Formats: sequence, structure tokens, C-alpha cells
Amino acid sequence: MNVYITTGTFEYLKGIEMTYPSESMATMVNQDGALLLHETSKKSVFKEPRKYEILESSGLIGKEGFAVINNIPITEESVPLFEHQFKDLPSLLEKEKGFIAIRVLRPLSSNTYIILTIWESAITFENRKTLLDSEIKKAYENVKHSHIFTSAPYVSKYTIVTPQ
Repeated sequence: MNVYITTGTFEYLKGIEMTYPSESMATMVNQDGALLLHETSKKSVFKEPRKYEILESSGLIGKEGFAVINNIPITEESVPLFEHQFKDLPSLLEKEKGFIAIRVLRPLSSNTYIILTIWESAITFENRKTLLDSEIKKAYENVKHSHIFTSAPYVSKYTIVTPQ
């Protein structure tokens, strides 16, 4: 199973999502713009998406929620241990109140891994943020390489918007 991500204006991306109602897609927005996520075992309908393979997952990505995307650029040497460290993250989060879904994504055309979590709301995420941050930090610390990142990891937050 793969995840494809593209960016653009909210109206344009929402139009794509509405054109393919049988596909598993979610339009997300924040103050900086919008992105459209397509989860499928087939080819994406996007022209030039960022491509990811799902390594670990739990829950279903629906048409509402609060998405937190941890972008983690990893060196090639660190990949096996890094992937191993995140294999149990879905089972840890499944029990958390307000948790909807998680995807640990391996990049197919870059070096930036994504840990995508979906929560009921921004408030629910903030109430569980300490747990998520501690698990990610623990995974980072368990990677013994001194230079695991190719650049600084960063977080993006989005609201999933239901198409009209």
C-alpha cells in the first residue's frame, strides 16, 4: 500500500478529491496552504506526487480530524535502525483517547520519512502530544548513529476538510 501527496490550492485539491469519490483521499489545510493525500495500492491519480510506502499503520484516514505530519530526513545508513525503532508506534497510540490513525511512511523518491498521525481535534492532539513527542524522541535516541538526519526534522499540522 502506498500514500501519494500533492499540494496546491484548497479549491483545486478539493476538486480532485470530489472527482474520485471511490478513492481513499483526504484534503488537508493549514495557514500555509493545502495538501491532498491519496492512499491506494494502485497508481495515484496525481500527476507529480511525493510517493511513500506504508511501513506501519493503524486506523482509517477519514474525512475529518487534525493531522500532524512529522517530516524526518534520514541518512541512508540510518534507515534500517530508524525503521525498526518506529515499528511499534501504532500499537502504542491505538489506546490513546482521540487517536484516529497513524501512518509511518517510507519515502520512495526522497530521504524524508513521514510519521502522520490523525487525531479527533487539535485539542485532543495537544493533550497527547507529550506521549507522541516522547516516543519519537526515544526512537531518535535509540538510533546510535551520530548523524542520522540529513537536515532538521520538522512538523506540519493540518485540519482535514470534508469535501462539499
